[in-house]
Amino acid sequence: MSTDKTVDTVPVIKPEEKQPKKSYKMNVNTKSKIVTTSKTVVMTLFRWIVLIGVAYVIIGPVLGIISRSFFSDADSSNSLVYMIPQSPTNERYEVAAKTLNYLPTMLKSVGYAVSLMIIQVLMCSMAGYGFARFDFPLKKLLFAFVVLMIVLPTHTIMLPLYMTFSNFDIFGIITAIHGEPLNLMATPIPIYILTALACGLRSGLYIYIFNQFFRGLPKEIEEAAFVDGAGTWYTYFRIMLRNAMPAAITVAIFSLVWQYNDTFYARLFHVSDKMLISMRITGLQATIANVYRINSPKILELYMDAGIVLLMLPIVIIYVVLQKQFIEGVERSGIVG
Repeated sequence: MSTDKTVDTVPVIKPEEKQPKKSYKMNVNTKSKIVTTSKTVVMTLFRWIVLIGVAYVIIGPVLGIISRSFFSDADSSNSLVYMIPQSPTNERYEVAAKTLNYLPTMLKSVGYAVSLMIIQVLMCSMAGYGFARFDFPLKKLLFAFVVLMIVLPTHTIMLPLYMTFSNFDIFGIITAIHGEPLNLMATPIPIYILTALACGLRSGLYIYIFNQFFRGLPKEIEEAAFVDGAGTWYTYFRIMLRNAMPAAITVAIFSLVWQYNDTFYARLFHVSDKMLISMRITGLQATIANVYRINSPKILELYMDAGIVLLMLPIVIIYVVLQKQFIEGVERSGIVG
C-alpha cells in the first residue's frame, strides 16, 4: 500500500503545461517584428520628408521663376494669382530675347565655355595623372597648393591677377620686344592663359577629381602598355584618358556650367558683354526700363525671370543629355581612392 501511495504522489508533467512558454516566445517575436517595422516606417518617412524638403528648396524657386515669366500685367497685380497665370503671355520672352540679342550671344557664350572646358579637362587631367602616378620632388607640397586652390576664395587674389594681366610681361621679354608690357584687359586672353596653366576657375577641384580617379585605376594597365613599347604620352592619351571618361565627363559638365555662368573673371578682366550672356543679363532690367519706359519693379522682374529661363535652357539640355554619365562619374570619383 505504501508503494502505491508513493507512486500516486509523483507529479506528472503534461504537454499542456509547456504552452505558456511557447506563447511567451511568440509574443517576443511579434514585438521585435513590430519594433523593426516601426523603425523602417519611421526611417522611410524621415527620408521622404528630407527629400521632399530639399527638392522644394531647390526646385521651388525655379518653378516660381518659370511660372512668373508667363505672367501678364494683370496677373502681376492680382494677389489671387500665385503659380498659375490666368492670362499667360509670351511677351516677356520676346522682349528679353530681343534685348539680350539671344541667339548670337548664346552661341558666343556656349563656344567660349566649350573651348575653356576642353582646355580645362586636358590640362587638369594631365596634372591629376601626374600627381597620381609619378613621384617627383615637393610632390606633397605642390598637391597641398592644389587643395589650397579649392579652399582659397578667388576674391583674395583678384588684385594680383589684375596687376599681372594689366601689365603682362614674361621675364621682361615682352618689354624688350615691344618696349612696354601688354595690357590684356577687355579680352578673354587672361582667362585662357589661366585655364591653360591649370589655374583657372575651379581647376583645383578638377585636378583633385582626376587624381582620385587615376589612383583607383590598376597600375597593371600602364605596365602592360609599357611592356608593349608604349610611351608615357601614348599610354596617357590612348589608354588612361579613355578609362577616365566618367571623371572627364563629370569635370566637363562642372567646367561648362561654371564657365558659362561665370561673372567674376569676366568683370575682373572687363570681358565684353557682347560675348557673354551671363554679363549681359545683369543689365537686362535697366535696359528694358530705358528702352520700353517701364518703371514698375514688378513688371521688370517678370522680364528678368524670362531672361533667367533663357539663360538656363542650354545648361538644362546639356545636363539632361549627359545625366547618366554625370552621375556615374560622380559616384566613381567619390568611391575611388
